[in-house]
Amino acid sequence: MKAWQKIFSLLVLVLLLAGLAGCGSSASQDKGSGTQTKPATSGTSTPSRPKYSVALEATFAPFEFRDMKTGEFTGFDIDLIKAIGQVAGFDVEIKEMGFDGIITALQTNNVDLAISGISIDDERKKAVDFSLPYYQSGLVVAVKADNNTLKGFDDLKGKKIAVQIGTTSAKEAKKIPGAKVTELDKVPDLFLELKNGGVDAVVNDLPVTAYYIQQGNKDIKIVGDVRSAEYYGIAIPKGKPEVLQKINEGLKTLKANGQYAAIYKKWFGQEPPAFLPGEPPQQKQ
Repeated sequence: MKAWQKIFSLLVLVLLLAGLAGCGSSASQDKGSGTQTKPATSGTSTPSRPKYSVALEATFAPFEFRDMKTGEFTGFDIDLIKAIGQVAGFDVEIKEMGFDGIITALQTNNVDLAISGISIDDERKKAVDFSLPYYQSGLVVAVKADNNTLKGFDDLKGKKIAVQIGTTSAKEAKKIPGAKVTELDKVPDLFLELKNGGVDAVVNDLPVTAYYIQQGNKDIKIVGDVRSAEYYGIAIPKGKPEVLQKINEGLKTLKANGQYAAIYKKWFGQEPPAFLPGEPPQQKQ
């Protein structure tokens, strides 16, 4: 082999070895770091949506309960808070708990907010903040269908009454002279106690009692007038103005774009009252 050919072959070999060494170094670095080189991009990345933990007690149909077929949480409150999250920019993580523990969970920041048919009252407002009202409710008396002696709140003096613990129903029942009030954890237990003869009546929220009867429980009936008309609100820990603002703006948006009305009609079969969240109902002429 000629001298110039030897020199040329040697140069090719050196270049080849240098190329292999470079490839080996690059592969080693990629594997060690666990990352791959990506082309540079301009602009800033979009931050991920926050996830808010939402407390509820899931035996308060039609506001929140478990679907018997799927086991998933469903109801008016569930649809509403998810819709608020969609327009306000946050995801929802449901946390089920006893109703009497919800306010404490908010005060200790174990949850970000709560929607569980919670009536806005002065005592609760000392412990948590409330959104604009999203539902108007009231309390009613339920008795066995064959009971023709109890006709409303005025007939409950000295009677045995079942209520859900920690609710405005419990507060109202305890005002009745001589009443023996039994506080239970879950709404279905109230009606079971009534059916079994353990109590004379149940005091509970009108829409929940009406929904229970509509599900085929014709052995129960509502008697008398609605008492203590009240609003439901979404509860937020104090000192969280940014969360409160998101909830309120979300409610206003849903009211304006018709989604609130659609959700309301889905669960209650009628148009919602003609008032904006946070405003009293319009007086009928």
